[in-house]
Amino acid sequence: MTDDRTLFVPDGLDGERVDAALARLFGLSRTKAADLVDAGAVTLDGRTVPKSERLRAGAMLDVRLPALQIGPEIPVVAEPVPGMSIVYDDDDIVVVDKPVGVAAHPSVGWAGPNVVSGLAAAGYRISTSGASERQGIVSRLDVGTSGLMVVAKSETAYSRLKNAFKTRTVDKTYHALVQGLPDPMVGTIDAPIKRHPGHDFKFAVMDGGKHAVTHYEVLEVFRAASLLEIHLETGRTHQIRVHMAALRHPCCGDPLYGGDPKLAARLGLDRQWLHAVGLGFEHPGSGEWVTFTSTYPADLEHALDVLAFGS
Repeated sequence: MTDDRTLFVPDGLDGERVDAALARLFGLSRTKAADLVDAGAVTLDGRTVPKSERLRAGAMLDVRLPALQIGPEIPVVAEPVPGMSIVYDDDDIVVVDKPVGVAAHPSVGWAGPNVVSGLAAAGYRISTSGASERQGIVSRLDVGTSGLMVVAKSETAYSRLKNAFKTRTVDKTYHALVQGLPDPMVGTIDAPIKRHPGHDFKFAVMDGGKHAVTHYEVLEVFRAASLLEIHLETGRTHQIRVHMAALRHPCCGDPLYGGDPKLAARLGLDRQWLHAVGLGFEHPGSGEWVTFTSTYPADLEHALDVLAFGS
């Protein structure tokens, strides 16, 4: 099985050797890229070329890739993802509304659905720039967190969006239901995060961790919990969950970070109440500022109804 790709050589690869350019474009090793060229799987403007050929910006590059793999033994299998909806789609990006229980991409130890495989099943071709295990993925949501994600479809979009996330020019808005009432009701948490020394999949506020900043505001107060709007400056793994737990106000339904299992059961939650409701960024193609929003899924709405009106 092969995956045929056709693209025009971008300006940034003008003068680059064919094998080096393939390695950068598709996340391949230099040796693997050279093997593809030697096997006649690469043409430039319709003609086969040697691996030392220099590219010309604007030329048409056709590549016949073997079945895409993420890591040595993690193939991307095109599998539909029930409940995943397409919020927006154009030549550069696709914005998805990710359901709970879905990973961003395939990974070791995860056998469930993922966004990359779901997009492949729907016929989308996404960027292959960057690390091979993140096909077009420029930011991720936890498996147990639902909401908006943007995925790059073009190589240019991937580069520009990665830079936007790195330079913190993307507006990421979340809503979280946390236990108790944070004081103050509007605040900023600036505390470093690193992997918990006693757990493989847990993180904590610790000296020597990565810089992490979370801004929050209380939107609604209930007897046992508060609904917050949260904006992230940084994007550390489990950042919201870790920071709220550090304030002793963990996300409802999040036992890993101190959530009360009795309250979670009363609210009907089997995952953390955390949803990516808004995403705003400069479109990598047009340069215009674009925004996208997502409504709460049914399980999170139900939890709010229980708090507001009783079970």
